[in-house]
Formats: sequence, C-alpha cells, structure tokens
Amino acid sequence: MNLICYLSNGYPTIEDSIEMAKSYVEAGCDMIEIDFPSHNPFLESEYISNRMAEALKNCDDFDQYMEGMIKVKKLLPDTNFILMVYENTVEEIGVEKFITFCLENDYRDIILVGLKDEVIKNKIIEAGLRVSCYVQFHLPEQEVEYALKSNGFTYMQAVAAPGQATKEHPTLESCIQYLRERGLKNPIYCGVGVHNPKDAAMVKAAGGDGAFVGSTILKLHDDKSALMAKIREFKAEC
Repeated sequence: MNLICYLSNGYPTIEDSIEMAKSYVEAGCDMIEIDFPSHNPFLESEYISNRMAEALKNCDDFDQYMEGMIKVKKLLPDTNFILMVYENTVEEIGVEKFITFCLENDYRDIILVGLKDEVIKNKIIEAGLRVSCYVQFHLPEQEVEYALKSNGFTYMQAVAAPGQATKEHPTLESCIQYLRERGLKNPIYCGVGVHNPKDAAMVKAAGGDGAFVGSTILKLHDDKSALMAKIREFKAEC
C-alpha cells in the first residue's frame, strides 16, 4: 500500500519544500501530496491555512512555485505526486496555464477543491488530467456516483466522525468493499483520521490502495530526524 505524505509547498520557503520532499522519499514515502497555497483556503484547518498564508507571505508568485515543482520532479523522478489546488488558485494562475503546466511536467493527479461549479473541473478533465473525488464515510449516493464516473482516484474518508458510520457499513473495510461492488476500478486512497501508524495499518487491512498522512508529519518539520523516523514507522505498516 502507498504511503502518501502531505507537503506544504513554499513553507517556509520553496527551497525548504524541495529539501523536505527529498527527506520524505528518503524515509520511505511513496507518493507526495503537494499543494499550491491558496489566498482563500476556506476548507482547510487553521493549521494548514496558517502555513499557506506564511508561504504566500514569503512568495506570492505562482510562477516561482511552478519552477520549484519542476525542480522537485527532476530531483525525484521515480516519485508520484498528487497536486492539491483550490479552484480560486487555478483561476489566479489561469486555467489554460495551469493545465499546460500539469501536462508538461507530469502532475496528472489533481485534488481540486473549493469548486463553485463544474466548469473548470471539466476543462481540466477534458485536457487529460485526472481529478479525484472525495467520498465521505457514510457513502452519500451522489458522491459514490461521482466517484464511479471519475477518471481519477477516490479519496475515501478513513475514519468516521461520531455518529457518521451507518449500520450497513460500520467499518472502512465495508465501505471500500461496497465501492468495489458498485464497480469502482480506480485506486482508493484513504485519509482524514490517519494520525498514527496503527491507522495506516487499518487502512491497509481494509483494502485501501494508499493512506494519506498530513498534520502528524507536518508538525515534525522542525525536527527532520524525528520526521523521518515517523515516516518510517508509517511505512512499516503500509
């Protein structure tokens, strides 16, 4: 199973992010979720929002972020990247410019958030990029249908909030099995609630193709040896 670690692009600087990506891979991370910081990350936690704000305070030029992302791709040619980006950031960059950048530099898996409608998302898909779908633990039918129609991976909520699990599907394993029975062929990567290596082991046992780890790793950025040790712990369970 793939271990997917979240990287705050540009925090505290773009060069620091590049070095951190190298440490992620050295420690055993299989895939990196890298973001474009947003000026309006309205769906993020305060912790992530503050990191994006700090990144943009230090560099407000998206061309420089793209240059850094080209560099990190060249340094880590065997590492798969997932690009997380707000629709408002795509609009700031320019839709066509964003699409061209992704195609030319092999950033083909996109987590697109904060959508006003389907227009930009459809343009990105029509260009040949893969856009993920998020499915909550209680498996809302509309979200399941979107996942079945999507050309990208499914981002499955790994741990239910209190009262969110249903009697029909009380466990992540049951949720994943249901999606497969419905005909979902694309990878299922699980996140939200994966905070320790045991959570990653649970995702693997449930049949997930990957586990997203975010704040647990990010909060160790000031202690690289501890960060790399924690990634190795997660990797051992994947």
